[in-house]
Amino acid sequence: MHLHLLRITAWCLALIVAGAAVEVVAEPVRFSTVVIDAGHGGKDSGSIWNRVVEKKLCLDVAKRVESALKSNGLKTVMTRRTDTFVELSQRARIANRVSSAVFVSIHFNGSRKTSISGAEVYYRSPRGKTFASALSRSIKSRVSGATRGIFYADFKVLRETQMPAVLVECGYISNKREAGRCADPAHRQQLADAIVGGLLAVRGKK
Repeated sequence: MHLHLLRITAWCLALIVAGAAVEVVAEPVRFSTVVIDAGHGGKDSGSIWNRVVEKKLCLDVAKRVESALKSNGLKTVMTRRTDTFVELSQRARIANRVSSAVFVSIHFNGSRKTSISGAEVYYRSPRGKTFASALSRSIKSRVSGATRGIFYADFKVLRETQMPAVLVECGYISNKREAGRCADPAHRQQLADAIVGGLLAVRGKK
């Protein structure tokens, strides 16, 4: 009887280990369009630290992401292209009108604890988590500076979008050194390339 139980236990452990190994390789998510959401805009400047204004950085990186995605044959939709204010619910409505799409909201962070630095990627759904993991890995491998990982969050743009969605905090501009990096166009291009690389890493062919 004891030997039988040991065999069952070993079999269950083997299944658990096998399942964990399978989860390491994410299933592709099919999409042909990326909805790019440049955070803030217009009357909403977002964070302002070290003479760096978040809304300007968000739009700049969003446009760089759009250009790189188009170069890779993907369609794009922008929630804003200029310095205009767009309500959070409207951003989600724009995204939900697009078929075969994923949603990426681009932001920069700020904190009173000015020692904090690094990019963060937020998700709400299981498929969003797949993208968040891929984007975080891509940022870690392509962008100078710390990467703080992925986090669950109930942000409105993640809650109200009906497709896989992530929100990327590209760095803490409250950290003087990181603000200097983020003010550099070459660094923002690295961020854009990393976001695109993460998206392509889990993209299934339509």
